Amino acid sequence: MGLFDKLFGKKEKQTLDEGLQKTKESFFTRVGKAIAGKATVDEEVLDNLEEALVSADVGVDTTIRIIDRIEKRVARDKYLNTSELNVILRDEIEQMLLESGAGSVRNFEVPARKPYVVLVVGVNGAGKTTTIGKLAYNFKKAGYSVLMGAADTFRAAAADQLSIWSDRAGVPIVKQGMGADPASVAFDTVQSGLSRGTDVIIIDTAGRLHNKTHLMEELSKIKRVMKKLIPDAPHEVLLVLDGSTGQNALEQARHFTAATDVTSLAITKLDGTARGGVVLAIASQFKIPVKYIGVGEKIEDLLLFDSHEFVDSLFKQALA
Repeated sequence: MGLFDKLFGKKEKQTLDEGLQKTKESFFTRVGKAIAGKATVDEEVLDNLEEALVSADVGVDTTIRIIDRIEKRVARDKYLNTSELNVILRDEIEQMLLESGAGSVRNFEVPARKPYVVLVVGVNGAGKTTTIGKLAYNFKKAGYSVLMGAADTFRAAAADQLSIWSDRAGVPIVKQGMGADPASVAFDTVQSGLSRGTDVIIIDTAGRLHNKTHLMEELSKIKRVMKKLIPDAPHEVLLVLDGSTGQNALEQARHFTAATDVTSLAITKLDGTARGGVVLAIASQFKIPVKYIGVGEKIEDLLLFDSHEFVDSLFKQALA
């Protein structure tokens, strides 16, 4: 079985650096203003840094945790100058990401069980369909057979859009007409995957339902019919969030984690926004591993999330 041999080769690192350009420019403009003209890290610097982090969409709760960690470093080391602050800030952010489980996936590889069923959830417009297509492409590139299921039957164009991505990725798709029972599509997809001996099944779901109760009932029904064929399916529930929406992405995460057991995250559209700091907020608050990030429109622009490389790209401008 082929693997994504080197998580961040030169090409992947360049893609990540370019994708985070807007975020790091905004981030360090704010951090730079917070420490301008100061020789040591004092209470005023920490207050300014706190404001800068919140403004960079890191979020209040996550910012408080970061500031608390830095205060403890200052108290322990007694004297800390502002030139050291970037290094300490970088260390603390990376540690927080690692503690959340973010970046623990090292390649596009799935467990030995066959098929491995991934249920993909998220609001319409978050990049869900695009992420499924890119994910299918990467699994196929890694040597797996892949099957898509178009279980978002509420939106007229959903199945058509997923069909376009199935063509691009070169993987088959199971779909029915608009208004069909999503659980029926999911059942047919899993059944087809079993008969084909498919390695990975990726199933799309509706991104806009009437309310949280309706969402929960629909996802629960999809899971129940899957379990008739594979008792422990789905093996992964991937929530796709639009990173360009900043704090709205946090609200989406709260909504979906309340409705179903989300096990992994994909954060998209980071290349077109200065709000990439929301990755830190999401990972820190929900303790759900960030597995993938979208940093461009091309089919190759879905990257495995690596905590160290993400922070390295974020801080490269400041440390260069």
